[in-house]
Amino acid sequence: MKLTVWTYEGPPHVGAMRVATGMKGLHYVLHAPQGDTYADLLFTMIERRDHRPPVTYTTFQARDLGSDTANLFKTSLLDAYERFKPEALIVGASCTAELIQDDPGGMAETMDIPVPVIPLELPSYQRKENFGADETFFQIVRALAKPMERTAQISCNLIGPTALGFRHRDDITELTSLLSDMGISVNVVAPMTSSPTDIKRMGAAHFNVLMYPETAETAARWMERELGQPFTKIVPIGVGATRDFVKEVAEITGVKPYLDDSRLRLPWYSKSVDSTYLTGKRVFLFGDGTHVATAARIARDEMGFEVVGMGCYNREMARPLRALAKEYGVEALISDDYLEVERVIEALQPEMILGTQMERHIGKRLGIPCAVISAPVHVQDFPARYSPQMGIEGANVIFDTWVHPLVMGLEEHLLHMFRDDFEFNDAAGPSHHGGHAAKPAADQTPAPETNTPVDAAIWLEAAEKELKKIPFFVRGKARRNTETYASLKGVSEISVDTLYEAKAHYAR
Repeated sequence: MKLTVWTYEGPPHVGAMRVATGMKGLHYVLHAPQGDTYADLLFTMIERRDHRPPVTYTTFQARDLGSDTANLFKTSLLDAYERFKPEALIVGASCTAELIQDDPGGMAETMDIPVPVIPLELPSYQRKENFGADETFFQIVRALAKPMERTAQISCNLIGPTALGFRHRDDITELTSLLSDMGISVNVVAPMTSSPTDIKRMGAAHFNVLMYPETAETAARWMERELGQPFTKIVPIGVGATRDFVKEVAEITGVKPYLDDSRLRLPWYSKSVDSTYLTGKRVFLFGDGTHVATAARIARDEMGFEVVGMGCYNREMARPLRALAKEYGVEALISDDYLEVERVIEALQPEMILGTQMERHIGKRLGIPCAVISAPVHVQDFPARYSPQMGIEGANVIFDTWVHPLVMGLEEHLLHMFRDDFEFNDAAGPSHHGGHAAKPAADQTPAPETNTPVDAAIWLEAAEKELKKIPFFVRGKARRNTETYASLKGVSEISVDTLYEAKAHYAR
């Protein structure tokens, strides 16, 4: 287990909380010390939920360790049942409580609780959040779902969406509509929006739609084996993937494929004159394996970008992502260390990052535009508006989300280019039309963009001015290359000529 300021995934009990919080009629009793209750904030503050997660903590303290923490758990379990009257309970331990080895599952079996009590064995020091969500959902399905007669109309279960998931709420709506157009109804959506009673009738569906492999693939494979339900392998994020998904569903069910793409705007706009300056942009992708894989296809095949690097933080997806990276001619970065991710981004110098909230911060520091494509995300990525990632509307949303940072980046670049113009320089004030004289700044000398070593070549004023005409997203690399060239040539002062000589040298 690694302590860090930032983390891509929490411990596995946070994944269990994501499942419990997304469901109704399910309660989670978590054996945890005082302090581990911080997880409530993830849902109420970041996801802006209007109620607390359905979790009861034992919240033992240091002084309790010398007494009987097992009885403390039993009391908490009984109190939770009496207070909330859930349809089912899940029980487990946090990473800290795991060390005292109280065995919540074993203790729960000895108590005569009149509803299903499902024990969770989540190895906190070997696995992480996505595994915790996947394993929790699997254990719930295995305990409650049973074979039964299929529905009269062809139906499916949508599986994988959880609380704190990236746009899961709206993806459910988009897929439900897409399947309805094909004459397929949704039997159960799980874990999000479902109850233990709903889980019991999952066997009535003809097949399962695996929306997010990170959180439901184990359950999908179990239901395929035990309930005879095939599941989809294509995640419908992007135009091409959505069309392939429709074909896959048609093959599974025998229905006629149908996709209403009348709302689709991405293909036309991505080919328009206003969008051609985006073609060939160098992008780096990082996030969970599923969203990175789908984003890579969109970036290359639908937006005309060049994928210069990709990676994921969840090691369960390492093998398929490494295989995909080979197809794109790049090496996959599998890491949960954001500092390593930052070093790779800095070395690659992409023109855009597609990543998580971590990469958003990295992009700000490096001056590279970033669009968020994957959890972990912050409050701004739980919008009140309808904003899916899947299906036709999802393709439109993705196009807007990716293009806007580039457009804003271009605007910033133009402002830098024309900063000495009478309209745009720092002393010009808000607008030359306003008639208000701006107060001159105390110091108009721009701060250097990087720390220059004492023995490095000195940049002449004309060269600094010329350097600012280079787009911001490659300016740092141009500065470093020029300084390296000057050092090799023994040049002590960098002029405009030196800048262009360096450019020609590295372009060979």
